[in-house]
Amino acid sequence: MATALGWIREAMLAIGLILLLVIGLWAVTGSLPPMVVVESSSMMHDEEGEVGAIDPGDLVLVMSTDRRTRIISMAEGMEEGGLYEGWESHGNWGDVIIYRKNGGSDTPVIHRVILEAVANGTVTPSDRDRQLCSEGSWDPISIDADGKAGTCVLTWDAPGTTVRNQPHINWSFEGVDCPSNPHGLMVQEWDPGHAGYLTLGDHNRCDVDQGNTAYPLAGGLTDENGDRVQAVQIDWVVGVAGAEIPWLGTVKLAASSNAAEVTGHSWRMLGVSAISLLAVTFLIEQGTEKLLIGAPEIAQATLEESKKSDEEE
Repeated sequence: MATALGWIREAMLAIGLILLLVIGLWAVTGSLPPMVVVESSSMMHDEEGEVGAIDPGDLVLVMSTDRRTRIISMAEGMEEGGLYEGWESHGNWGDVIIYRKNGGSDTPVIHRVILEAVANGTVTPSDRDRQLCSEGSWDPISIDADGKAGTCVLTWDAPGTTVRNQPHINWSFEGVDCPSNPHGLMVQEWDPGHAGYLTLGDHNRCDVDQGNTAYPLAGGLTDENGDRVQAVQIDWVVGVAGAEIPWLGTVKLAASSNAAEVTGHSWRMLGVSAISLLAVTFLIEQGTEKLLIGAPEIAQATLEESKKSDEEE
C-alpha cells in the first residue's frame, strides 16, 4: 500500500509541475497552448538543422498578438535608416508568425513575414453587409472613412519599402539569394485584396505562400479546401514565434506522418540532451545525498536513534 501511495504521490507531483510550467508559459506568452512543435522543414537554414533557426522537431513559444501587437516584416528589418532596421528573429530579418491558412482549421503554418500590405486609398462600400464594392477590393479588416471595419481598397502602402499609394505592389529584396531562382526574391503586380502579410518559408527558395498572385513563378500554398492562400489577415495569426527550444518536439513527430522530416542530427542531439539531463539529475541526487549525510543535524539524529535502540535492547 505504501508503495502504491508513493507512486500516486510522485505522479501527482509530476502533473502539478507540468501544470505550473504550462501556466507559467501561458502567463509569459499570452497563448494557450503556449508552444508548438515544428512539423516541416520549410524554415530550415541548414540541411542538418542548427540552433537559432526553426527546424523540424523544435518547440517554439507562441507570443500572442495581444502581447506582440506590432509584427515586423523582412522589408522593414532590411530598410536602411528605418525604424526597425536590423530587426531579426530566427536567423533572418523580420518576424516569424504562426497562422491559419485563410483562417481555416487545418494545421497552422509557421513562416516569415516578408511584406505587409496596408490600405491607403479607400472608398466606402456600396453595401457593407453584402461586401459589395463599386470599385476596389473588399477588405473586412481595414477601417473605412466612416470609422467602421470593412472598406473597399483602391491603393496600398508597403511599410519598409518606397511603395506608397499604389494599386499594385512591386518590390525587389536586394541581397536575398534564391537557389534556382536567378531573379531573387521579388513581388510583382501584387494586389493583396485585403490588408495582410506576404509570407515565406526560409527554406522555400523564395516561393512565397501567396503564390503567383504575388510573383508569377511562385507555386505557393493552398488551404484545406484547395484554395490559394491569401494575404494573411491579422485575425488569422495564431501568434508570433518566440524563443526556440531545439529537438524536444522530435518525440511527438516520431509517431506522426512527419517523422521523416526530422534530421539525423536532431535525433542525435535529442539523445545527447536526454543523457545529459539524466546525468545531471543523477549528480544532483548524489551530491544532495552526500550533503545530507554530512549535515550535523543528520549526524545528531542518527546518534540519537542509535542510543534509543541501545536503550531498548
